[in-house]
Amino acid sequence: MKLLKSPYHFLLAWLGNIVYLFPSRKIFVVGVTGTKGKSSTLAILDAILISAGKKTALLSSAQRKIGDRVEKNSSGNTMPGRLAIQKFLRAAVRSGAEYALVEVTSQGVAQFRDRFIHWDAAFFTNIHPEHIESHGSFENYRAAKVRFFGDVLKSKKKRKLFFINRDDENGKYFAEAVQDAPGAEVFYFVQKEFVDKSHAWGWNLETTEGRKTVSDWLIPDFNIVNAAAAAKFVEAVGLSEERVQQGIVGFKGLAGRFEVVQKEPFLVMVDYAHTPDSLRGVYSSVRSSFLKSSPGKMICVLGSAGGGRDKWKRSVMGSVAAEFCDEIILTNEDPYDEDPERIMNEIGEGMKNYGGKLLKVADRRDAMRKAIEDAGPGDAIVATGKGSESSIHIARGKTIPWNEREVVRGLLAEFFHKNDEA
Repeated sequence: MKLLKSPYHFLLAWLGNIVYLFPSRKIFVVGVTGTKGKSSTLAILDAILISAGKKTALLSSAQRKIGDRVEKNSSGNTMPGRLAIQKFLRAAVRSGAEYALVEVTSQGVAQFRDRFIHWDAAFFTNIHPEHIESHGSFENYRAAKVRFFGDVLKSKKKRKLFFINRDDENGKYFAEAVQDAPGAEVFYFVQKEFVDKSHAWGWNLETTEGRKTVSDWLIPDFNIVNAAAAAKFVEAVGLSEERVQQGIVGFKGLAGRFEVVQKEPFLVMVDYAHTPDSLRGVYSSVRSSFLKSSPGKMICVLGSAGGGRDKWKRSVMGSVAAEFCDEIILTNEDPYDEDPERIMNEIGEGMKNYGGKLLKVADRRDAMRKAIEDAGPGDAIVATGKGSESSIHIARGKTIPWNEREVVRGLLAEFFHKNDEA
């Protein structure tokens, strides 16, 4: 069956290019791959290009944007198939967009969705274990992402720009894939280099307070890396540093990605983090930036996806939560056809020596309600796993509509109204 699938996907990619009249030949196409930071890097880059007066189009897990028209990516796939990407590129060209920014996934590459697109630039943000069951091993997962760089070399564009995160040790595999290739230009971005450069702009990104003066979304290190990637691109294509500054200051972050819903009397934050590394990044950033000078506790609401997705990570995420959180409320994320209780128990395997308060509340709304009820002044609630997603996947292919930010806002209003009446 696998042998039959490959020609099928390859043929679809080829057909889409023809049906939509080779749209990528007429627009500057940027692809971003990696485990984390793809959507944010694209969104920051988009903000910078817009500040420079450029017309853009963007396709990511978070949104589909062409010019001023922005809509949620409701396809269910970060990198949609069945000719969708070529259709998007054709619409971008028709709108007069100069740049098309596309999120590239390992599974999309495995199904040739990046093929027959004439790319101008490719980014590698970072890589961590994910989708291990579907790829068979971490090495296969990494190889799929590296293959994207190889596919970019097939582009008919004369100049091909490659941007690699030098802070990630796996960057060497991506560099080797394009080394000495005709037309390939390799650029490296580094977090510290970007932070040092920002001093000339009057920013102090070495401290939390300094980052807050620019924007809250710059607080976590992982977003500094994303900004560094975008800044390196601007340098490579010859736009001014002033555009970087304007774009970053004007960018308010992505919905559901390190998004602060409320700061007082207690912090409430939602994030998409669904891997151990992402979870650690979010927790450490909240701990160091919002609770560093406060005796408040951190209440963490988390789950892990079902459907056979990366079962290995469940106990690891549990151990990360146990390391940072004072109270943990385990709940549903996307159970699919798995038993939610079993998923929560497997997360709990990583918390055997946990000394804080541990609860299991399967209904995610009730879990959020419990977190709010348990929070006091100076505390921080961190809910992860759903972020900007619009549904919860349950058994038999069904979904439940879900907007984590709106649910939280509604529960907060309910909570404060009840307290005002008391």
